Amino acid sequence: MSRSKDQTRYRILDAAYGLFWRQGFLRVSMDDVASRARLTKRTLYQHFRSKDDLMAAALAHSSELAIQRLKFRRPSQPDALIDSFFGELAEWAAKPKWSGGGFTRAVMELADLRGHPARAIARRHKTAVETWLADALGTAGVVSSADRAKEIMLLMEGAMALMLIHGDRHYAGAAAAAAKALVQR
Repeated sequence: MSRSKDQTRYRILDAAYGLFWRQGFLRVSMDDVASRARLTKRTLYQHFRSKDDLMAAALAHSSELAIQRLKFRRPSQPDALIDSFFGELAEWAAKPKWSGGGFTRAVMELADLRGHPARAIARRHKTAVETWLADALGTAGVVSSADRAKEIMLLMEGAMALMLIHGDRHYAGAAAAAAKALVQR
């Protein structure tokens, strides 16, 4: 793919994900994406055959960026690792238009579409985060690190839901405290 095509593709992905994040995956139209990317709808369809393909590509792109960020954040002490993990979640929740985790949100919106490609991307992303967390916990000396990673993922998802429900980002701190108790077992 030429540099110009790559740039256009990334412009589309950035526009799409920004819209999906704020408005929801199902409420955003291809017209909305084309307008936000300042492209014609024809150009949009030259890069993505359908909205479903665009949703999957936007999530895959976001996943790549998120996993790269995680790789650079790996404190060696369990408490510091947990503080970093949940601290970032609290920072996201502090943003005025935060609407929850994009991967979880996509799966919730597409709950009745089991074969949707975006669901597979979200599943791979969550698995990659859990694997990263298990490896980081194991390196930090936490016993049964894969089990603790699963439990911490549950705490993270619950914290996101409760932060959205109550508009209170302190749930991230409560989840971090619970995670620290888990890794002390």
